[in-house]
Amino acid sequence: MQITRLEPVSKKKYRVYLNDAPAFVLYDNEIREYHLREDMECSQVLIEEICSAVLSRRAKLRCMNLLKIMDRTEYQLRQKLQQEEYPGNVIEEALEYVKSFHYVDDLRYARNYIESRRETKSRRQIDWELQTKGVKRELAQLAWEEADPVDETEQILRWAQKKHFDPRTADEKTTQKFYQFLQRKGFSFSNIKKALT
Repeated sequence: MQITRLEPVSKKKYRVYLNDAPAFVLYDNEIREYHLREDMECSQVLIEEICSAVLSRRAKLRCMNLLKIMDRTEYQLRQKLQQEEYPGNVIEEALEYVKSFHYVDDLRYARNYIESRRETKSRRQIDWELQTKGVKRELAQLAWEEADPVDETEQILRWAQKKHFDPRTADEKTTQKFYQFLQRKGFSFSNIKKALT
C-alpha cells in the first residue's frame, strides 16, 4: 500500500490516505515516529503495528473518557469513534474491551433510561428514544419487564395539570390541541380519552 496523501486535519493531526482512500488519523509526532511521508510504500505489517500500538490504545482510552462523562450505548460509542475516523477493526476492538469490563451495557443503559424518564414520558416515546440510541427492541422490552408498571393515566393527568388544561372547561380547539400535544408525547388516543373523560 502507498501513502498517497497526508492531509492536515488540525494543527497537530493528519489524515493518512492509503491508495487514495482515507485510512486513519495520526498526530504529527506519530507520523514522525513511524517516518511516514507521502508516496511512501507502507507494508501491511507497519499498518497493523500502527493500528495495534497507537490507534487501538487511543480508541480504548477515548471510549473510557466518553463513558466518564456520561453513560452511552454501544451504538453511540461506535458512532463517535467513526466520526473520529478510527478504522473499523480498531473500533470493534475498543468496543469489545469496554464491554468486557461492563463499562458499556445496553441493558443497564435501558433500565436507567426508563427509570429516569418513566414519570414524565410515555412508554412509546421512551422506546423510540432508546431505539435512536441504538438499543435493540428486545433489550428495551426486557428492561420494561423488570421496571415497575407505569400508570399512563396519572402521567396524562400530570401533563393536564402542568399545562393548566381542564377538560370540563376547555373548548373544542383547546382540547384538540392538547390531545395532539399528548399524542406527540407518545400517548395513545384511547389512553388520553380514558384519562380526560
